[in-house]
Amino acid sequence: MTIKTDHRLLYLQVIDRLKKDIEAGVYEEGERLPSEFELSKQLGISRATLREALRILEDENVVVRRHGVGTFVRSRAVFSSGIEELFSVTEMIERGGKSPGTNFLSSDTRDVTEEELQRFNTEEDEQLVVVERVRTADGRPVVYCLDQIPAKFMPVNQKTTEEESLFNLLEKESNRRVLYAVTHIEPVGYHERVSEILECPPETSLLVLKQMHYDQNDNAVLYSVNYFRADKFDFHVVRRRV
Repeated sequence: MTIKTDHRLLYLQVIDRLKKDIEAGVYEEGERLPSEFELSKQLGISRATLREALRILEDENVVVRRHGVGTFVRSRAVFSSGIEELFSVTEMIERGGKSPGTNFLSSDTRDVTEEELQRFNTEEDEQLVVVERVRTADGRPVVYCLDQIPAKFMPVNQKTTEEESLFNLLEKESNRRVLYAVTHIEPVGYHERVSEILECPPETSLLVLKQMHYDQNDNAVLYSVNYFRADKFDFHVVRRRV
């Protein structure tokens, strides 16, 4: 059935129709839409009109287009958080109604580098605990985490690999309660190593959060680099006029 009985601009009709089809499950998350030729024929419109509609749908993050491959329905974020709110990855997954899990890749203690010395504002003889993990939601990998903690706050032991939340572990081991973090966010396309670990399709991008966490005494206690699957996590911020 075509959509030309509607009197609005044609590309707006196409946008509404495709959104309704996606909502109704005609096209599921991650599914490739019919080719431009097939879809324009089904809707009774020109390919130019269809391309304009798809362009806007891509801008609205409804679909993703891969050159030479096709147009796919974008997966909806399962986990959403205000960037002004500080939650551990464990808390974010639980708030999304999923069961958090951890796959430990490595943990080690080593001397700090010059860059890390400045980052933590610590002494030259300081050592860092470096933990590499993959966080899972209902058994599916969703976040790759690389964490650095001064060894005086958390020596490597069995608890390091048993505790899901490093926030909780810091509080238990050294009475260091993480209160705030300075965060930098970077979008990343396909990452040769991390995307494979997180089982990302080629079209799935990543959001990298680089965070220095501070405790109740304003001491830097945890530096983390977390790679989030952008199709699973949505970060937003409330901005107010001042």
